[in-house]
Amino acid sequence: MVQVMFFSLIRERLDTDKLSLSLPMPGMTLLAFTEHLIDTHDAHWREVLTSANIIKSVNQRVVDNDCCLSDGDEIAFFPPVTGG
Repeated sequence: MVQVMFFSLIRERLDTDKLSLSLPMPGMTLLAFTEHLIDTHDAHWREVLTSANIIKSVNQRVVDNDCCLSDGDEIAFFPPVTGG
């Protein structure tokens, strides 16, 4: 299982803050996993998750889309500016 978290405006636009999902394929890239999320939800998810300015992290480290995922990872999607 991986934990997927959405923060700030992304959370609001997707109307969810957290998902627990089985990793479809061990070692898949973050890009492939993002496509999996989009494919299993509606077109609105594609619009939100493919925005160029989204920051993605794995295990609390900002990563590129080519990062390989493992079971137990924590994946987060957040906008470039958060806080308040």
